[in-house]
This record gives sequence, structure tokens and C-alpha cells, in this order.
Amino acid sequence: MTNLEKQLLAAPRNHRYYLTAAVLVFLLFLWSFSSLHLSEINSSGLKIASNIVKGIVNPDLELLFNMSKQSVPYLLLQTLAIAFLGTVVGAVLSIPFAFLAASNIVPKPIAWVTRLLLIMIRTIPALVYGLMFIRVSGPGPFAGVLTISLTSIGMLSKLYVDAIEELDKKVLESMTSIGCSTFEKIRFGIIPQLMAIFLSVTIYRFDMNMREASILGLVAAGGIGAPLIFAMNSYKWNQVGSILIGLVVLILLIEWISTKLRSKLVNG
Repeated sequence: MTNLEKQLLAAPRNHRYYLTAAVLVFLLFLWSFSSLHLSEINSSGLKIASNIVKGIVNPDLELLFNMSKQSVPYLLLQTLAIAFLGTVVGAVLSIPFAFLAASNIVPKPIAWVTRLLLIMIRTIPALVYGLMFIRVSGPGPFAGVLTISLTSIGMLSKLYVDAIEELDKKVLESMTSIGCSTFEKIRFGIIPQLMAIFLSVTIYRFDMNMREASILGLVAAGGIGAPLIFAMNSYKWNQVGSILIGLVVLILLIEWISTKLRSKLVNG
């Protein structure tokens, strides 16, 4: 018997562990499936589902291609503007929060308090923020920008902190040894290490914000979500099809561009 065979035979057996985990997953699946009531699906529901499919296959071309303020291109452009501006504002505001939350930059009590604040920001869903800001600024795109900005701070700050805490301190120590000033260490030692990561994370967040901005219209925070829910409530499925087609095309285009940009930033 070879040494490799002896090692394989001596390896610990985890059959009980895998069996227990499989049983637990199966029980959780059964418990989750018990909340589904397939009996509630009736003929009217199936008819509505078929109408939705027909609306997507036969969209309202006039709504999809004209350039009025109620058309799909205009509403998509508004949604894109909300997501872009909200991402930029959130990214800028996330930088000081990230440095305050980095334990290798500030004392640990300050970092702990800042991280607790960021956790609280991330806990609240975007739709709740949207409803809150609508009460403050009124319905419209501005409420959507405020919502996207605040939700972006929660995620971007956390990812920025991870990048800051992984800084190569040897570069800063070598710059200190040759007498560089604090500004020079930030300009030539910290920013080059963080810029590519920060931009990559921000682009990824913009991709997510585009989806969130399309949903915020459901609470009157601007964008294409409000016309979508109005069309669904009015059973205008051809308009729903036009909006969904435009939204899918725009999101796929943005995801393709963001993936290209992020790969270039990460790989150099």
C-alpha cells in the first residue's frame, strides 16, 4: 500500500456531518415550501400571466420609440440620471466615512462607532428611505437621488474600508524614511493604491443603483417605476411590455460596460 493510499484511508470520515447537513437542508426546504399555496392559482391568474406574456411579445411601439416626457426613452434617461448622480454623491460621501471606520487609520473606538452607523444605514431598505425622503422633499427625482446616495454610502463605505485596511504600509514607511510630507504620502502612496479599487467598487454600485432607481418609482421617487406600476394596475400589458423591454436593454448595456471598465481597472 502506497503512502497516498494510507493517507486517504487515514483521512477523517465526515459522512455523519454531510448526512446531518443534508437532512437539515431538506427539512428547511420542506418548511419553506409549506408556505406556498398553489391552490390559490386560478384561471384568472393564469389568464393575467398569459396577458403579461402577450404584452411583452407585442409591446406598445409608440411608447417605446417616441421622445415625449411619458415615453420609455425619457423615463429611462431620468432613471439613469438618478442612479448616476446618486452613485457619485454616495461615493464622495463614503470616502470620509471609510477612513473614519478604518481601524488602521483612526483609534478603534472611533472606527467601531462609525462602523455601527454604517451598519444602521445598510439595515434600512431603499424603499423605506424613499418613503422618508418623499415626505421631506416631495415626490420626484430629487427624493430618488437622496435615497440612492444614502443607500450607496452604506455599501461603498464598507468596501472602501476593506481596501484601506489592506494598504501596503511598507510604501508609506519608505516614503516617511526619505522625508515625504503627509500630503505627498497621501498623493503618491495612498491614492494610487486605492484609486483603482474605489473606482471599480463605485462602478459596481452604479450597476446596482440602476436597478434600485427603477424600483424607487413605485414610491413616487422618480424614474420608470411609477409608469410601470400604473400600467400594471390598469392592465395595459402592452405598455408594461414596452417598459420592461427598455429597462432590460438598458440594464444589460450598463452591465456590459461596467464589467469592461471594472476588468480594466482591476487588471490594469
